[in-house]
Amino acid sequence: MVRMNITIPDDVSKELRHVKNKSRFIAQTLREKFVTEYKKAMEKKLEESYRKSAQEDSMLVKDWDAAAGDQID
Repeated sequence: MVRMNITIPDDVSKELRHVKNKSRFIAQTLREKFVTEYKKAMEKKLEESYRKSAQEDSMLVKDWDAAAGDQID
């Protein structure tokens, strides 16, 4: 465990006053935030991969059609 000194806004401090185990609450909240941010980053990478894959597939289809003698529109 590490002890930290942090500064938080007054409104957050007021809400936190009602929490019994503040350290556990803050740690759990941060873990949830880290998971959410990680998932967002992975979704973005996945979208980019799908987009790139779709472009490559389109190019392969055109190449295949050209090699097969099919009309390309």
